[in-house]
Amino acid sequence: MQKIDLRSDTVTHPTPEMRAAMAQAEVGDDGYGEDPSIRCLEERAADLLGKESALFIPTGTFGNQLALFTHCDRGDEVILEDNCHIVANEMGAAGVVSGVQLRTIASENGLMSPAEICSRIRRVGGLHSPRTGLICLENVHSLGEVLPLEYMEEVYALAGRYGIPVHLDGARLFNAALALKTEPQEIACFADTVMFCLSKGLCAPVGSLLAGSASFIESARRKRQIMGGGMRQAGVLAAPGLIALERMRDRLNEDHENARLLESLLSEISQVYLKRHNIPANIVFFRVPEDVVPAAILVRELHKRGIIINPPQNSWYRLVTHYGISADNIRCVASGIAELIAKYNQQIMEE
Repeated sequence: MQKIDLRSDTVTHPTPEMRAAMAQAEVGDDGYGEDPSIRCLEERAADLLGKESALFIPTGTFGNQLALFTHCDRGDEVILEDNCHIVANEMGAAGVVSGVQLRTIASENGLMSPAEICSRIRRVGGLHSPRTGLICLENVHSLGEVLPLEYMEEVYALAGRYGIPVHLDGARLFNAALALKTEPQEIACFADTVMFCLSKGLCAPVGSLLAGSASFIESARRKRQIMGGGMRQAGVLAAPGLIALERMRDRLNEDHENARLLESLLSEISQVYLKRHNIPANIVFFRVPEDVVPAAILVRELHKRGIIINPPQNSWYRLVTHYGISADNIRCVASGIAELIAKYNQQIMEE
């Protein structure tokens, strides 16, 4: 039975071209700055984002935490949205690694109000208040929203008035660029530092990049070593990353089209409710009330059909389209959900 895994775009496997590139990669000791594949990947990433320099890192979480660690002093405060990845999915690492505290803001679909951001900025000078060391944004947001460029520009300008840097969690940066019909550097220009993943959507087996000014990356390189992220002949990991940047960005539109197909098919099913996005990408949220089909049953029965999804969070299921998921797969998922709802409704009527 073929598995249709919609839990995340992190479940993608490296392409045959990537596997071949790993076997043939030119390598050296990256601790000495001598791995040519790593250097090539970092230079290409910096160029794509319009930044001076970039640094290869193991994961997106590592990259976000390295950014906090490099931007902030211990005891600083970081302003960010209360459902973002750094807050919800990084194991409280900001307190462990950087010794900073997170000051969160409730948002409307992932967008913090600039007025709310402004009200939380701490002015330097008092003996009792922490310093605001950083503002973080996330695009694509984990709630599925793509942040408009005008919004990012407004937040960046606000931060600049107070001399506060902005870090962008751009794990799905290239999905955001596609959704906004723009280039990655047009998003990255509204942040001092940017992290993006190679292993979501782009299909590389591992790795992310952190980009920023040359001086920032020089400092981050040292702090990467503190965090245990220094690597040796890591060109075998950089090689598929280069293919991800050069080849896989161009096919992300398929994932977005499949997400829109999934939304369309789910919208036709009675008792399925969709969360619509202002600017959609490759993430679909839907809800099935517990009295229609209990979540445990829906997840289990879909799994029996080879359809793998995560349980809902706050009553919403989150499905992510990616490489390897076809339009036929999407139709199979929608029909499976529809059949389970019909079956469960029939059982209730018979009881």
